[in-house]
Amino acid sequence: MAAPSLDEFALIAEYFAPLAANFPGALRLRDDAALVDVPEGQRVVVTTDALVAGVHFFPDDPPGSIARKALRVNISDVAAMGGRPTAILLAACFPDDVTDPWLREFAAGLAEDCREYGISLIGGDTVATPGPLSLTVTALGLVAAGRELRRDRARVGDRVYVSGSIGDAALGLEVLKGGLALPQAAADPLVARYRLPQPRLALGWRLAGLAHAAMDVSDGLYSDLGHICRASGLGATIDADRIPLSAAARMAIRERPDLMTLVLSGGDDYELLFTAPATADPIISTLAGQLGLELTPIGSIIETEGLSVVNLPKGAAVTGGFMHFRGGK
Repeated sequence: MAAPSLDEFALIAEYFAPLAANFPGALRLRDDAALVDVPEGQRVVVTTDALVAGVHFFPDDPPGSIARKALRVNISDVAAMGGRPTAILLAACFPDDVTDPWLREFAAGLAEDCREYGISLIGGDTVATPGPLSLTVTALGLVAAGRELRRDRARVGDRVYVSGSIGDAALGLEVLKGGLALPQAAADPLVARYRLPQPRLALGWRLAGLAHAAMDVSDGLYSDLGHICRASGLGATIDADRIPLSAAARMAIRERPDLMTLVLSGGDDYELLFTAPATADPIISTLAGQLGLELTPIGSIIETEGLSVVNLPKGAAVTGGFMHFRGGK
């Protein structure tokens, strides 16, 4: 396949500068840096995630969905801190087989989500690489000072909540890898959850000042709750019967109860996991109705450090979540 016909600067001007049009401080992507004003009483939320072909997405995934996933997994981190995303930076390492049509579709997908979430692209870098395709997005957001959601503020007696449904993305990946056969009507929504996560921005904003601790589920429910517990110096119990499942996931688990292991340990859900006092139950129930989003209590925070899971289906096990590097001997 032919490489892009444009040089680096023409490529930026053609495909990415239009995404900066609504952000004056981006300077039309003609400078080496952007200028960002911070309103009084606000703090900047900053997060970065790298996505690599063959690790976080399939190399032959549609270019538009690759771009949208790269954006969404980052603004999900902003949501998990109770912030509102405002801008992103993109560092893209494009291999030789990236063509002009591929770039047009990629930029169109990125533009679609920038419009949907009210975000501007304000900078970054583009370089050539022998491969694989690598994308690093840095997301910026704003949160009212003192209302940030953090991992280290869970309290004994808090209920553990999760939004939406858990396990769909991990099961969708298993479908794509050929390890799980389902009817098309069940497989398609699972694959869609893997390829195109839904960042819970509206929920994150509303949890600020209500939840004690929060993060998004990126590496797996069990692992990510462990992060909250370790940061807070506490423990938790989870009831597997209470974990919210989509209809497609329920169908899969009815046939293979061992797949509950993937539900607990698989990543890429990007739902919000949070803890809140029992007194907040009525408010959270009302919030769920207002957002049209399930907010399910699945366990409790306890004083004794460590995690335990009750009511696991036969054949399922508790394992750690996804890790890029596993140390030890």
